[in-house]
Amino acid sequence: MAPSQQAKSSKSARSLLAGLAVGACLLAGLPGAEAQAPAKQPPSPPQGTQQAATRVAQAAPQAVPGFWDPRRRPERPDLSRLTVIRFLTETDYPPFNFTGADGNPAGFNVDLARSLCEEIKVTCTVQMRRFETLVDALSSNRGDAIIASMAVSPQLRARVDFTDPYYRVPARFASRKDAVMPEIRPEYLEGKKVGVIAGSAHEAYLKAMFTDAELHPYPNDDAMRAALRKGEVDFIFGDAISLAFWINGTDSGDCCAFSGGPFVESRFFGEGIGIAVRKGNDVLRQALNWALFRVWEKGRYTDLWLRYFSVSPF
Repeated sequence: MAPSQQAKSSKSARSLLAGLAVGACLLAGLPGAEAQAPAKQPPSPPQGTQQAATRVAQAAPQAVPGFWDPRRRPERPDLSRLTVIRFLTETDYPPFNFTGADGNPAGFNVDLARSLCEEIKVTCTVQMRRFETLVDALSSNRGDAIIASMAVSPQLRARVDFTDPYYRVPARFASRKDAVMPEIRPEYLEGKKVGVIAGSAHEAYLKAMFTDAELHPYPNDDAMRAALRKGEVDFIFGDAISLAFWINGTDSGDCCAFSGGPFVESRFFGEGIGIAVRKGNDVLRQALNWALFRVWEKGRYTDLWLRYFSVSPF
């Protein structure tokens, strides 16, 4: 997929991170690949995503990735000029953003935004808008920051400034349950049939790194996953968060599981997911970077991650 503006059911993608010396902190030994796309970019949750999120949260515990280097603790900035932060987020991108049962904004991004405001000790508001309107709304001062699983890209950096990345979407292989491999290296897939989305960053990565695999490009996630269910391919390779929801949802028919570990390669899959602020708003950007580190350091980020992603994409 790329959550590449290829990330939601009908929206195509988005994804995710770098910049933070994250490589060293990100779970030992992540090889490299992540789905990314123009402006947005995490997973395509299946239908009934809220129910899928609940199932995921009830699954086996998982390791939580770390995106911050404890040796690079940011200094506490001057927060005296901040009295309110007006967050903008997307309307319908569960489990990251959705409307809760009470009609209020909910999801991983929303809860993280509220945790940041608690850390900074300022009033926090969250307004939901269509994804494609978020940058214009920020630029016209209808909000102060965008927290909407927005992939950092050179094009967007020309219009907004970003905090350090607060998550990324790794790429992973999935196989049928009777053929799971604990580790995957290029030589292990020689002659194996691997499904991938045609034209995606995942396909480019496989062509560069898994040169002896037999690639089978598919037009979309549904076709690729159906091929794995039917045994037409040995593996599929794609966005790990999207795959985690599929594997643990009803659409997979309990057929499949992850094989090998996560791949994160910013050269192929982008810089990651950050919080956007207006160009030049260093006061807010630095405050959010400091608060992100503090929320992670105190274990609150871990709590949020486990609440929404108890089936590990990593």
